[in-house]
Amino acid sequence: MPFMPLPIGVDDFRKLIENGYYYVDKTLLIKELLDKKGEVNLFTRPRRFGKSLGISMLKCFFEMGEETPEKLFGGLKIMDQGDRYLAHMGAYPVISLSLKSARQNDYKGAYHELKEAVSGEYRRHREVLSGDELDPGQKERYANIMNGTAGPLEYVGALSFLSEALYQCCKKKVIILIDEYDVPLEYAYFGGFYTQMADFIRSFFEKALKSNPFLEFAVITGCLRVTKESIFTGLNNLKIHSILSASYDEYFGFLQNEVDDMARFYGLDEQRVGY
Repeated sequence: MPFMPLPIGVDDFRKLIENGYYYVDKTLLIKELLDKKGEVNLFTRPRRFGKSLGISMLKCFFEMGEETPEKLFGGLKIMDQGDRYLAHMGAYPVISLSLKSARQNDYKGAYHELKEAVSGEYRRHREVLSGDELDPGQKERYANIMNGTAGPLEYVGALSFLSEALYQCCKKKVIILIDEYDVPLEYAYFGGFYTQMADFIRSFFEKALKSNPFLEFAVITGCLRVTKESIFTGLNNLKIHSILSASYDEYFGFLQNEVDDMARFYGLDEQRVGY
């Protein structure tokens, strides 16, 4: 049996698969998301529970233009679920955003990092500027956000506008993936600028996730559950799946049988291997 290294610290699904790391198959998360049809799903789990890897896996499966998704997912459980699910592979424009860079001690620094993260996602989709689907005004707005020269109100609506632009160009609704949503809020709380950051994040999320006609569905992950009253006000389409929820529990962290399988694979004492 060939040696398969453990993916310690690896949260990029493509890198994990292409470099032959050991992978505990969590791809049926895709099937369950499609079956349950939740429009906005929030998953809160402790650190090192596979949240970022799960987001990366979803991006690789759903995103249009993703290279060789069949090869990436070959031999994994989702490939055995039939055409009903495989029809969604590579079928959507995907907005994938991590807010982890907003680990800053003041609002100015955190806002700058959030702008950079959003601008980076605009650059990743810059091909929308090459066609005729966007009018000149939309192209100018897109370029300003991409280049970091837009004003605060334009960044508040940046995910909503990117959804619209991608829909116009791809003629498909958008999947939005947001990882570590709570990082800017956690650091803002301890840095003394929570109210200012919460106001920005609340408007940022609401414009993208509430009554967005271009949204297929969204997945948000984080460690903390910030109360709905403070951040998710008005998101009546939000489904929260905490560590205490039975739903989706097998897709984050390890179950005992998965730990035992890993121990046997590496020839370890199963009784000494924890979660």
